[in-house]
Amino acid sequence: MEKEKKLSFVRNGELRLPPGFRFHPTDEELVVQYLKRKVLSYPLPASIIPEVHVCKSDPWDLPGDMEQERYFFSTREAKYSNGSRSNRATHSGYWKATGLDKQILTSKGNQVVGMKKTLVFYRGKPPHGSRTDWIMHEYRLHNSSAVGMQNWVLCRIFLKRRSTNVKSEEQSSFRVRRDMNRSRPVFYDFLAQNENATTDLNRTPTSSTSSISGITHLSSHESDEREESSSCNSLPSLARNP
Repeated sequence: MEKEKKLSFVRNGELRLPPGFRFHPTDEELVVQYLKRKVLSYPLPASIIPEVHVCKSDPWDLPGDMEQERYFFSTREAKYSNGSRSNRATHSGYWKATGLDKQILTSKGNQVVGMKKTLVFYRGKPPHGSRTDWIMHEYRLHNSSAVGMQNWVLCRIFLKRRSTNVKSEEQSSFRVRRDMNRSRPVFYDFLAQNENATTDLNRTPTSSTSSISGITHLSSHESDEREESSSCNSLPSLARNP
């Protein structure tokens, strides 16, 4: 009794470990070392997983730290008296299974010892509930045919963290907006350059006019020289006349 008291880390339905200790079991350890021993009433490695009916409370109201993974032994309640479906409705919503059940294999021999079902919590009533980030892994024994064995399950409940994905999406969206904003000024600068080019073209006739006037001036100068040369040539002819 004294030894079991030392190994008990559950107080008021909440896991309390000494500083520096963490509880991170593998799927195989959860099924073989805890769930199977619980079903067969064998001594557990440690009294570390409380018994809680997970569907009697919403996930945020379950005992323990919401920032950490929480583990519970629970029993499945039949949805209908003559059926095998489980009732997973809570006060504010319901747990809905997603994907296929995964086999839990032993590390040596690859023997199937259990199954893992993944469920997502939805607020509201089906089928119009809104999906949340609460996830539950429900472990059960494989081929548990004995009466009472299939009712016991081990649940791991945690809040899915999407901060990294959201941050990467926001960064990607920011880069797209930034690139779009960078491309727009280039387009307007291009128009501004066209306007400057048009203005330069309007100034061209002024320079061409000056060059034409210069050509006109040279032409008049050449005409004067021609007149002088012609007058000079006329003088000898006048001198020859008696």
